[in-house]
Amino acid sequence: MRRLIRESRVVSATPEEIFELLADPAQHPLIDGSGSVLAARGAARRLALGMKFGMDMRMGAGYRILNTVVEFEEGRLIAWRHFNGHRWRWRLEPAGDGTTQVTEEFDWSTARVPLLISVSWFPRRNRRAITRTLDRLEARFTPR
Repeated sequence: MRRLIRESRVVSATPEEIFELLADPAQHPLIDGSGSVLAARGAARRLALGMKFGMDMRMGAGYRILNTVVEFEEGRLIAWRHFNGHRWRWRLEPAGDGTTQVTEEFDWSTARVPLLISVSWFPRRNRRAITRTLDRLEARFTPR
């Protein structure tokens, strides 16, 4: 069974510009398409491999979540996992003329109990949220 959803979009910005936004948890609420990411917890800082960062969230009720950066390649790849082990991953590939192919992934193959996520509404909900997040990311870098 496939336990990964992804969507890609070409965005009018360099991988480095987009990576700076993704590596700053305080910026995540600005592009979140799920409506559940409210604010970074603690001092804003640039993420790196192994770092932990907290977020204030809301899905029905408010809650806090602690994430750990588990994949990191400067300017190209960043992924963090939640307590259950599933990952949110961003891949950035130069697409020419200062543009980037941005791929966001929700990967629950690494979850502690992936079957529970597979039979839940999370994959469908997260697919819609990824589309909206990429819309918001694209809009941030679209010249006005």
